Amino acid sequence: MSISVSISHQIGKFALDADFSIEEPGITALFGPSGSGKTTIINIIAGLTRPRRGRVQLGDRVLFDHARSINLAIRKRRVGYVFQDARLFPHMSVHDNLYYGAKRNRLKLAASDQQDIIEMLGIHKLLHRQPNNLSGGEKQRVALGRALLANPDVLLLDEPLSALDQARKEEILPYFESLRDQRKLPILYVSHAIDEVARLADQMVVIDNGKTLANGSVFDMLGRTDLAPLAGQFDTGTVLPARVASRDPKAQVSFLDCAGQRIVVPYLGHAINTPVRLHIRARDVMIARTPPAGISANNVIPVTITRMAGSNNDTLDISLAFGHDLDAIHTGPASDRPSVHARITSWSANRLNLGLHQKVFAVIKSVTVNGHLREQ
Repeated sequence: MSISVSISHQIGKFALDADFSIEEPGITALFGPSGSGKTTIINIIAGLTRPRRGRVQLGDRVLFDHARSINLAIRKRRVGYVFQDARLFPHMSVHDNLYYGAKRNRLKLAASDQQDIIEMLGIHKLLHRQPNNLSGGEKQRVALGRALLANPDVLLLDEPLSALDQARKEEILPYFESLRDQRKLPILYVSHAIDEVARLADQMVVIDNGKTLANGSVFDMLGRTDLAPLAGQFDTGTVLPARVASRDPKAQVSFLDCAGQRIVVPYLGHAINTPVRLHIRARDVMIARTPPAGISANNVIPVTITRMAGSNNDTLDISLAFGHDLDAIHTGPASDRPSVHARITSWSANRLNLGLHQKVFAVIKSVTVNGHLREQ
């Protein structure tokens, strides 16, 4: 189901002008620094905030249209909303919290679908407990279940992990991944944590100072070095699809195929041909003129320099296309020439005499696989 947002709003001196469309299901990250307008956008979609002008459409339903005086009531918008702090009703049991919205929705899920959601979130053993007896991760899972059981057309998640410590985050992230992979539901995920975006998102909308800077596939967006200085905490890197090619449990390693290149990581436990997602930060990529020997890094990839841009006076962001075949890099489709990015000092670039179209080697110090850091 598509989502189209074109809105203008004013809050004091802060001006919001957001314009983007999402055509595919899955998770779309609204990413940007704190105070950029991300939460205001999803509040407008939910009907909690009325913008000064513009239009919001979900599939073939218009939720808001200033020009036509359309402003659908919250209960008619069919959106699920999970806040930062869960916001469970303290006087109700987990069961009653879960079904609070569902009881008021005439378009109810089938009983089997309701049970699937409860099982997927692992909350079937919590049904008779009270919210004040739950951990932070359990509260967020119940809040997520409450939103899903209301059978929404879109799910809005407002930094749902920001109030959790790292252990609780690791507890709940797999449930978001299951939701992404198993249910065809559009999800808008507000975050300023790049690791969460790289792990979860399919699409990405970058917001800064109330403006939409860019939007597109997360595989493309995280590699855009031009966004680094524009979106505050944006950490240049690359997200790449890969698959498990082979594994050696005795040696405790897995071998991944990423666009024909072998990536070695500590043992994942996944079956052969299982798809995985790699997040490689620019700061974790070194560049060598020749293949280095006698080093601990297992991943040394032949690459070609396709872009060099200064991020400030001291550093350069360098784009590195896989392979040494210049003709394929220049003429092949973008999907056939994945890239990684390196952030190095200008002094290092001068010392190595690096230049465009030069054939070099990317030495990858570490890679995140499906959200888990794999040091190399």
